[in-house]
Amino acid sequence: MTFTHALARTAHVGSTAGIKGKVRHILVIITGLQLDKDHEKYNEKQVKRLSDAARAWLEDHPGKAGDFMLLNRPKKWLGDKD
Repeated sequence: MTFTHALARTAHVGSTAGIKGKVRHILVIITGLQLDKDHEKYNEKQVKRLSDAARAWLEDHPGKAGDFMLLNRPKKWLGDKD
């Protein structure tokens, strides 16, 4: 089962190798929420809701991923207006 949430645009479990070569699985969640705490449109309540849902998913699917990461859409990385 994949992670789904109203505040997530998409989610994917990705793999990465640690310093000692150990493979780790991470739930990567792409969202349209503003994640910069200094931004005027940052909404702590919504970010917390999404983070709590990700933690709950990790608990329900212990073998799928060990941690999660929230990212903005790549479009926002280019400095587009909100």
